[in-house]
Amino acid sequence: MAIPYYHVDSFAGELFAGNPAGVCILSAFLADGVMQKIAAENRHSETAFVVARADGDFDLRWFTPEVEDDLCGHATLASAYVLALRKEGVWPVRFHTRGGVLTVAQKDDGFEMDFPARPAENCEVPGGLLPALGLKAALVMKGRDYMVVVDSAEQVLGLAPDFAALAKVNVGTDGTIVTAAGVTAAGGGDVDYVCRMFVPGVGIDEDPATGSIHCTLAPYWAGRLGKESLRARQLSRRGGSMLCAVDGDRVRIAGAARLYLQGRIEV
Repeated sequence: MAIPYYHVDSFAGELFAGNPAGVCILSAFLADGVMQKIAAENRHSETAFVVARADGDFDLRWFTPEVEDDLCGHATLASAYVLALRKEGVWPVRFHTRGGVLTVAQKDDGFEMDFPARPAENCEVPGGLLPALGLKAALVMKGRDYMVVVDSAEQVLGLAPDFAALAKVNVGTDGTIVTAAGVTAAGGGDVDYVCRMFVPGVGIDEDPATGSIHCTLAPYWAGRLGKESLRARQLSRRGGSMLCAVDGDRVRIAGAARLYLQGRIEV
């Protein structure tokens, strides 16, 4: 069986930046174990599996190399990019997922995703969290993931986590976001906030450019900065740029994507 396969760099205006995702176009979902093996073989942080529905929408599932995910931004963006490339779907496209129905529209030279807001709340701080990040003190809140707010973009950029220790704090697909207000220094550029994302519990030490974390970050920074529209920059080695807008209990997350390769997987 030959599966159309695409490797897309998401949240990137050029190749070799942003977050690589695999996208498989299927007529029906494969067995869970087979999709998990494909994701493990790809070694991307996420591989998306897309199936067209009779109503014109699409079913979408995401797998990390180790587990199925419940919400993923960059692989959703990559899936929308591939559908546009294949001239499939009616725009905006609608994906039916474990995280609910997600809508993606074409915008300028990229795509804008409509995701549920996941505001962070005060929480009990796990004893090993800040030491694993190399921090002595920081504001810690929790949505799906822990959100750690530090004083400067330089701190975010300079983090060197102990991933083995951090994996003991993060369970399942939960991760740890570290964020600060954006400035022109530290690689942040002219942005409202910067961030990094760590998910060692599922084999992803650092995710290069993450869409779903802005379901938590955008509401926090919108409230703190008094802005509804925000520019964000992820300070991983590959980097990633996002435009976010908070609209009630929804967050719109926009970015560009680039095709690295397309081919077929034989299974």
